[in-house]
Amino acid sequence: MLAARLLRFTPPHTRLTFTRPFSLGTMGAGTQTVNTTQRLQSLRELLAQEQVHAFVIPSEDQHSSEYLADCDERRAFISGFNGSAGCAVVTPKEAFLFTDGRYFLQAEQQLDQNWTLMKQGLPDVPTWQEFLSKKIDPSSRIGIDSTLISAVDAESLAKTLKPRSSSLASLSKNPVDTVWAEHRPARPQSQVFSLDVKFSGESHTDKIKRLREALAKKEATGMVVTMLDEVAWLFNLRGSDIAYNPVFFAYAIVTPEKATLFINPDQLDGAARSALGPAVTIEEYSEFFDHLKGLAKELGLRGSPKVLLGDKSSLAVAEAVGEGNYALVPSPIAELKSIKNETELEGFRQSHIRDGAALARYFSWLEEQLQNGVEVNESQAADQLEKYRSELDLFRGLSFPTISSTGPNGAIIHYCPDANDCAVIRQDQIYLCDSGAQFFDGTTDVTRTWHFGTPTAEEKRAFTRVLQGHIAIDEAVFPNGTTGYILDAFARKFLWQDGLDYRHGTGHGVGHYLNVHEGPQGMGVRIAYNSTALKPGMTVSNEPGYYADGKFGIRIENIVLVKKAATPNNFGDKGYLGFERVTMCPIQTKLIERTIFSAEETKWLNEYHAEILSKVSPLLQNDSRALEWLKRECTAI
Repeated sequence: MLAARLLRFTPPHTRLTFTRPFSLGTMGAGTQTVNTTQRLQSLRELLAQEQVHAFVIPSEDQHSSEYLADCDERRAFISGFNGSAGCAVVTPKEAFLFTDGRYFLQAEQQLDQNWTLMKQGLPDVPTWQEFLSKKIDPSSRIGIDSTLISAVDAESLAKTLKPRSSSLASLSKNPVDTVWAEHRPARPQSQVFSLDVKFSGESHTDKIKRLREALAKKEATGMVVTMLDEVAWLFNLRGSDIAYNPVFFAYAIVTPEKATLFINPDQLDGAARSALGPAVTIEEYSEFFDHLKGLAKELGLRGSPKVLLGDKSSLAVAEAVGEGNYALVPSPIAELKSIKNETELEGFRQSHIRDGAALARYFSWLEEQLQNGVEVNESQAADQLEKYRSELDLFRGLSFPTISSTGPNGAIIHYCPDANDCAVIRQDQIYLCDSGAQFFDGTTDVTRTWHFGTPTAEEKRAFTRVLQGHIAIDEAVFPNGTTGYILDAFARKFLWQDGLDYRHGTGHGVGHYLNVHEGPQGMGVRIAYNSTALKPGMTVSNEPGYYADGKFGIRIENIVLVKKAATPNNFGDKGYLGFERVTMCPIQTKLIERTIFSAEETKWLNEYHAEILSKVSPLLQNDSRALEWLKRECTAI
């Protein structure tokens, strides 16, 4: 999480009206370097007492969450690097931070002299798992917190360590928590409320029924649900324990006869308790692991059938259920959740139209400010966009920290401005804005790249190559069974022609009034994206980009829905699919290099802009500036 400004969700029927600073003890925000000398010294003293030769500090919490509550930002606290992806490994004399290409620039700026940055994905740079099995001395004890490492990772790592006579050591208390104790934030306990079926499109009892049917097909005795968004989806509940993500701390166990929700009962409001009804048993969150230890006996497990654990479940969960009593599998809830029903799909369409109106108001406002010589910095601009969104119907908060970046900052892929120290937006620089919102009826995520002055030839050509890749994905038609791993090359084809590329995925799934990043579907070069075929009803982002370090960044992002495609033929009787775009925000034509932009691509852009104008303009009748801006930006070329 890169926020200098964190936004909390609010209970139903109230609107969010405040922001607060991001704080990890004495840690700053933005790209500020943190002095970690004393933290590492204290940690190493504790590791020496445990006779541990290396300690692993992953990004995730006990629910394998991507975005975290402040109290779970252990890796950010110990390293000073607060990007959402990465893993730290601390030895008696060295400290290593492993992250991917999205965060190379940010990590270089935030890590102090105590840390070595391991740029995963580059030649000869190992993953943190490979590092532990090949670079750490033989016969070492590798310390872990079993609640934070997945059972899958732990099993794989233990196998690779065995030939070197090294072993995993699960520590009873995470030593980072001890070091952090004085400044560690308290665990949040937000109000949890029921999401009306008019937004979810399906009752929680029907969802539980569908899950039980899926378990029966797998001949499973039940399932332990550990992912927060899966719990929220299954029970039609929402909360605000993690900023930007309408989730709450909970576990669940579902068997053929019983559905148990483990949660702090005080967080459930009366309406939520009533909505859950007798179909759901409520137990204390703190009782979850004790309950797991008796689950095998309760269900009479004798090896088979087994309890299913999602493949992101922690080692601690697997150990509590007991070896031989569980099967680690891709979560069936993740697949059920990824395919949106008609109510959810229509919610995506409508929320993106409203969102488009806020974006038109914002970009027209920003253009006017710059033309009038008003000084606006990146953070002030992001706040103005949030203000416009907060005035929309069904608004619940932002879906992630706004990436408002000018010039060189745009090359920092997940940059987020520090309100106390950020750049002023300039007319002679490219401006990249990646933002999104949560609504009762959907979740938005949109990136646009603008130039408010005269773009250079280099900027125009790069922008056009990104746009061509974006269009190629939007227009793609592909047979059932196709994965995002295969489609990814469509987005990079035109960049590759110029010897350009980008270090992030091309698309991620999007939750319905849930996490803005949702699996298992996606588009990218990671082989994991080849595991899940795209299916009708899935949502995915379409966001190729290009980043010139120290100069500018370009990204164009829409959300698309997977739908059936009509084709003249049907080879192999497979059936064919395509995409429906729902994001409604213009793409700046001034940045297009016309000499390499085809007639077919021009037709696509003109049709898209006509669609935007027809759907968004009715919402701007009371804002003449935004309406005139929208008409101008949607003018056919």
